[in-house]
Amino acid sequence: MRILISIVANAVALFATAYVVPGITFAGSWVQLLVAGAIFGLLNLIVRPIALLLSLPALVLTLGLFYFVLNVAMLALAEWIAPDFTIDGFWTYVGAVIVMWLVNVAVGRLLRAIQGDELG
Repeated sequence: MRILISIVANAVALFATAYVVPGITFAGSWVQLLVAGAIFGLLNLIVRPIALLLSLPALVLTLGLFYFVLNVAMLALAEWIAPDFTIDGFWTYVGAVIVMWLVNVAVGRLLRAIQGDELG
């Protein structure tokens, strides 16, 4: 269930990013948006831990700022794999990562609030 929620949350974040950040275009259907969300979620699940381990010295030297660069790299890799999703330029990637982070934080807080209501 958590994986399904992650896929939907990533799809919503990608949709919000395409709507808010100029330079991002998505010319597909909701199904393709869910596929792009699944691709991004799988990359975060599989590739990100390996990338974090390999970039640990850079993370320490930059006091964690390199983590932002890793997020940009994960989004670039997802854009390369996902169909009908294009991002133009480095600063567009930066804006997209910020918007996706905000959406994922909001969805995470919403889910924790819902789970808290179910438990109590």
